[in-house]
Amino acid sequence: MGVFTKLALKNQIDDLVHAFKLFHEGRGPALSSLRERYDLLLMKVLSLLQNDDAPLARDVSTSREQIWGVLVDPAKFAKLN
Repeated sequence: MGVFTKLALKNQIDDLVHAFKLFHEGRGPALSSLRERYDLLLMKVLSLLQNDDAPLARDVSTSREQIWGVLVDPAKFAKLN
């Protein structure tokens, strides 16, 4: 994975985490919108990892719902920062 791809992914992840922060503050997008963005971003990450690091891709895929659970739970999300 190239440097520019990594930077683009980091920016997309930061944007999504910020959207979750707004959601938890009651000022963000609907949860359904966040789920769609999350699923699309995870699919992108998985597609990039499949060729370079299949074990990591598998681990990320397996953890998909656990990661989502942290993002939507206000107490768990607060611990991320």
